[in-house]
Amino acid sequence: MIRDYFTEISKSLLEDEKPSHFLNTISREARFKEHPFDMLYILKETPQSPVHHPEGSVWNHTLMVVDEAAKRRESCEEKRAFMWAALLHDIGKGPTTKLRKGRITSYDHDRVGMELAESFLKTLTDDSDFIKRVAVIVRWHMQPLFVVKDLPFAKLLDMLEDIKLEEIALFSLCDRLGRGNMDSRKAEEEIHSIETFKDKCRELLVHH
Repeated sequence: MIRDYFTEISKSLLEDEKPSHFLNTISREARFKEHPFDMLYILKETPQSPVHHPEGSVWNHTLMVVDEAAKRRESCEEKRAFMWAALLHDIGKGPTTKLRKGRITSYDHDRVGMELAESFLKTLTDDSDFIKRVAVIVRWHMQPLFVVKDLPFAKLLDMLEDIKLEEIALFSLCDRLGRGNMDSRKAEEEIHSIETFKDKCRELLVHH
């Protein structure tokens, strides 16, 4: 049954030091091409900007983020939701990735991804609270980047109504570190960027 697959993946996400090994193995199985896992399978063929993602496909990035999340799952609010969000955070890149003027883009993949994550998980579990937790992380995972770069897509107050600052900051750190060519200098830059994000959020709350 497809729900047995959900149980197997959950076990790996919660217990394995590097869940990427298990995920990469099952991604080669025929059932990984069946709904809803086909939404993840397509990420193997979904490209990313080589400038920002030298690791290659969205699937490669996803596996790296999952492993980064596994290092920090004891520090998050709810481990199962946090880890499933790591697996599903870029599920929206499948349908939104396009080549525009020579650049690979995936506009709105966070908002599209929230809907897809909900649809994905509803096929596998009836736990509505869990599904909502995952979907919320997927929805807001790009906010730290938007905020630090002062982009118009930042919606801090809306975000903070849905999720705790420390939780989304921790998740975003995993997302930022889950990339190719991540040496110690770049890692420090990403950590500093997340701290800047948190400072800006706190400043907004003080003045709101």
